[in-house]
Amino acid sequence: MPLDCAGKVLDLSRPAVMGVLNVTPDSFSDGGRYFQLAEALRRAEVMVEEGAALVDVGGESTRPGAPPVSVQEELDRVLPVVERLARELPVPISVDTSKPEIIREAARAGAGLINDVRALRLPGALEAAAASGLPVCLMHMRGEPATMQQEPVYADVVAEVYAFLAERVAVCERASISRERILVDPGFGFGKTLDHNLRLLRHLNRFTDLAAGILVGMSRKSMIGALLNAPVDERLSGGLAAAVIAFWQGASIIRAHDVRETVQALCVCAAARAVA
Repeated sequence: MPLDCAGKVLDLSRPAVMGVLNVTPDSFSDGGRYFQLAEALRRAEVMVEEGAALVDVGGESTRPGAPPVSVQEELDRVLPVVERLARELPVPISVDTSKPEIIREAARAGAGLINDVRALRLPGALEAAAASGLPVCLMHMRGEPATMQQEPVYADVVAEVYAFLAERVAVCERASISRERILVDPGFGFGKTLDHNLRLLRHLNRFTDLAAGILVGMSRKSMIGALLNAPVDERLSGGLAAAVIAFWQGASIIRAHDVRETVQALCVCAAARAVA
């Protein structure tokens, strides 16, 4: 099913890779490598050349323990990048934010998707997203980035995450954001232990009836590091395995740092799934 992202169409009938572009000085995955505008633009161009179907721009780190960023600082980081990329690239530009001010301004700057780790729960965020007319991605997170990994507990992680996302989808529908414009993300690594993450991955197909598609992000995350006993820059093979499993289990969009390799892995997986 096609997803209209401010006039740029995202085809959800085949696997789509979302390229990660962190315009922050403290990202866990790239250490602020793309904090300057020129570097960010070039990185986005490279990811599109490698097969990214959309680019996700984030101006506030949500790694465990990350400090908050002011509205003005996030605007200063994100808007110049979103504006240039929306104008110059053929793919939709997603903005990774929770703040209503960023949602509004990014939409005006040409963003095509709102990707919110807080599922539009900040005051004013739901209204800003609805007014933008853009599709949204609703993610599950237990707690806040500063504290989310402090002994998270669930009686049934799959059921509880499903219930949370179902409730947020219903809230969006009441705000005139139709289900056809909604993606859901179980939030791997956001207030979950390794066991919680693996259970969500194993049962990801449980979430396919909630919205237009499922978005997942496991690239380079600590769950991969824990399984492989590997630092951030040595987690590619594990991340590719997780991406393939997620797609096979029903994910539509895979958020990844290593775009070319993820596109290639999903190409093989999609070909196998297409065989009658």
